[in-house]
This record gives sequence, C-alpha cells and structure tokens, in this order.
Amino acid sequence: MNSLSSSKFPFPFLFLFLFSFSCVASADHQEDFLQCLHSQNSNSISMVIFTPINSSYSSVLQFSLRNGRFNTGATPKPLVIVKPLNVAHIQAAIACSHKHGLQIRVRSGGHDYEGLSYVTVVPFVVIDLINMRTVTVDVGNKIAWVQAGATLGEVYYRIAEKSRTLAFPGGVCPTVGSGGHISGGGHGMMMRKFGLAADHIIDAKLIDAKGRILDRASMGEDLFWAIRGAGGNTFGVVVAWKLELVTVPPTVTVFNVSRTLEQNATKLVHQWQSAIGKFDEDLFSRIFLSRVNTSQEGKTTILAVYTSLFLGGVDRLLSMMQQSFPQLGLVKEDCIEMSWIESTVYFAQFPRNTSLDVLLDRSPGSTGSFKAKTDYVKAPIPEIALEGIWERLNQLDAQVAELQFTAYGGKMDEISETSTPFPHRAGNLFQIHYAVFWGDQDSERSQIYTSWIRKLYSYMTPYVTKNPRQAYINYRDLDLGMNSLGNTSYKQARIWGTKYFKNNFDRLVHVKTKVDPANFFRNEQSIPPLTPW
Repeated sequence: MNSLSSSKFPFPFLFLFLFSFSCVASADHQEDFLQCLHSQNSNSISMVIFTPINSSYSSVLQFSLRNGRFNTGATPKPLVIVKPLNVAHIQAAIACSHKHGLQIRVRSGGHDYEGLSYVTVVPFVVIDLINMRTVTVDVGNKIAWVQAGATLGEVYYRIAEKSRTLAFPGGVCPTVGSGGHISGGGHGMMMRKFGLAADHIIDAKLIDAKGRILDRASMGEDLFWAIRGAGGNTFGVVVAWKLELVTVPPTVTVFNVSRTLEQNATKLVHQWQSAIGKFDEDLFSRIFLSRVNTSQEGKTTILAVYTSLFLGGVDRLLSMMQQSFPQLGLVKEDCIEMSWIESTVYFAQFPRNTSLDVLLDRSPGSTGSFKAKTDYVKAPIPEIALEGIWERLNQLDAQVAELQFTAYGGKMDEISETSTPFPHRAGNLFQIHYAVFWGDQDSERSQIYTSWIRKLYSYMTPYVTKNPRQAYINYRDLDLGMNSLGNTSYKQARIWGTKYFKNNFDRLVHVKTKVDPANFFRNEQSIPPLTPW
C-alpha cells in the first residue's frame, strides 16, 4: 500500500473536501451578490435575475450557446445570469461583482469560438444583453444607434425598414451579436468597399469598472480607439454603438459557383490568389473548401465554392470578372440580381425568396461542436501545398471540415493598421478560416477533431504570416495562449496579443492600465494592465 492511500486523509477525501468547500464558497458568493443586487435596484432587478434554482435558468443559459463544446454537464456554469433591461441593471451587476469578488462575462450573441462570454473556471456572473436590442435609424444623417444586444440580422432589418440603399458593413451570420462583433473589428461581405464594422463606429456608450456611463467625449480618444477592435469584456460593457451607415446601390449581384478537383479546382484556387489583387473594391470574394461525397458508394472529391457579392449589376460584374479572373468561367446564369438586404438572407444560406423576417430570428438552430483557427496570407500558396490541404481533408470523417479563403484588399489596404486595434490591413491577400464541426459533445471525438485541425494549422506554417503569425480576435483561439486570470504577465500575454494586434498590443496595454488598472474586466484572452492587481 502506498503512502498516499494509507494516509489519514486519502486523496479522494481531500478532493471532495476541497470541492465541497468551493461549492459552499460559491453559494455564499451567490447569496451575497443577490442581496447586493436587490439593495442596489430593488424595484425591477428580480425579473432579470436567473440562478440555477430557477426553472428557466438552463434555457436562458443555453439559448445563445453556439458551440456544443461548452454545453456539457462538466462545463462551469454562472452563479447568476442577469438579463438587464436598462443600464441601471448593468451598473448594479458591476458594483455587486466588485463588492463580492465575482467575475463578469458579457454576452451579446454567444458566437464566440471559445465560449469566453459564458464560461470560466472561477465564480462568475453572465450579463446577457439579449433584451437590450433597440435599433434607431436616422436616414437623413445616415446613422443608427444600436444597442449591443441587437443581432446583426436585427440591425440589417431595421436599416432596410427605413431605406433600401443604406446598409452597414458587418458580418454574414444574422444571429451574431453586434456587441461582440464590433468589439473585435467585424469583417463582412462589404469590407473591400467600406472596411470593417468597427471602421464605421462614430460614438459609443460604455459602462466602466466604476459604473460610470461614458460616451466618446467623456471616455477620451484612447479608450474609444481601444473598444473598436480589441475584443469584448476588456475595458467595460459597451451598451450601444453609434453607426455610420453606408450607401449601396439599389441592385447588387451575388453568385455561388462550384468547382471540383475534376473541374480543375486546384489550379483555379491557385489562380484566384493572384487574381484578387485585380478585383474591383465593389467585389467581395470568398472560397469555401471542403470534401464532399459524389456517389452513394462513398466516392469523394474536394469542392471549391466561389462566393461573391458585387455592389452593382450583373453586366458590369461579368465584364470585370472577364478581365480579372476569366479562368472561373462565370456566366450570367450563375448570377442573381437582388437588393442588398435580400443578399444578407441569401448569404445566410436561407432558400431564395425567404421572408426578410428571418433576420429577426435569434434562435440558434443546430448547436453542434466545433473548433476553429485563423491565418493571414501575404503570398499565393503553391499548388503542391494546396494538394497537401486536400490530403488532410481526406483524412477526416467529421460532419464538416472546411477552409474559407476570404479576399482582403480594396479599402482594407487604404486604412492604416493603427487606425483601430485591428491591424490586418495592407499586404494581406486573404484570410484563412479553418473549422471542423461534429454533432455531439463526445470527448474522444472532440480530441480527434481538435488534434486534426491543430495538425493542419501546423502544416500551413510555411505559407502564412510570420513574426508574428497573425490571427483574428473575433475568431478566438485559446491554442495561441491564455491568461491565468490571476497573475499573467505582460510578457506572457504578449505571445498571443501580438498575433491578434501586432504592434497595437502595446498601446492597448497602456489604455487598459489607465482605465482598468485592477483588471476587473478580464477573460482568458483579454488585454492585461501593466500594474499588478
């Protein structure tokens, strides 16, 4: 018998003791926090509080979850969920979290890739902004005030209610929350014409760690700069954005054109990389790459789907494509003319002629598990390297394994990489988004698929950016490194921070040190202050 098992307090007992102590401590935190909330805002706070003893707690927590990896019985859960109806509820949650040593997570849509808006390993509270979703559009001045809990679909719909020639250059998925999307920069189908979502923010309302409501004038230009691209839950709770809207033509043109290996997909993907530099800024271009079955006998091939939004009519598009990328062989029958707002439904993969009302639907639909990563590319990937990608796609039997190549250039080349924290501007040909999906929370399958995507990422090392190898904060990836939530140093955080922000990371650290030196707002990849806390 070894010394551990023969000790007076064997390890299993010690573990249970510590676990029980943790549970009791958490229960005390929860009770103190709830009492504090009621004392701060006794009239209306009870209707927006959810704890594990509430019958609706699970449905409230799970409603906005988009990744099954963080929806298991073992996943840490918040002690309290607060669904504020107004800023006073948020101020109360901040004050009481301060007082009783709880961390805060802020959720506006639940799409974050590593679950950081609703999961952490220490006692925490979720502020779910789902009820703060008002969108007010001023057509005459081409602006809109958008509460951070509004989804992109809701933003697009409310703009289109007022005008079919005004738009906002945000992302594709309509259930993404505008709060998180804009906080990380926010790229989308019109970025080659107009830049990022964050490039069109002209004011904001933020609640800081002291509970103050700040706008651009009162927060100052440094903090206003930082919140437009550094990621959420770092400097405070953004409760609303003032958007500068853009003018789009009454008619836009869309297409999805597929090519298989047998249809020369490898060469076409290689040629696309050189062609995108010649594309007009009115043309957005993306390729989806995946393995597909071609017969009931299980024969497979690689499929490349070329997806584009063109801000104009089909005839001009065809003329431009003939000049810049004739190899694709685009013809008029491949293209569909429609309004911009109809294109948001089309690219969200709804059937043609689906009602625009679908943009208002916040329900998550399927919530399978996934792991994703990103890269940036400055020089075309050789054909032989593309063939190596195909080999790796053929190794997997996941529900879906997919790469997206998203063309940059156009307006993105014209905006300085220091204009916002998002630095991935001139010099980048395209972004790669790697993703693997599976339909359950099985831990063994999860290990298989996450291992596969990490190996693919390693394989791509010679063909992507270096020193640092860049990544997009809105597609968070904890493989790059993470805060310990207690004493992560600037030097440790810089490892992943420079991948997301390049040289902007140091400026972000200085802003953080100034506005939140105690590091109250933090998550596993938030900006750390220089000062200890």
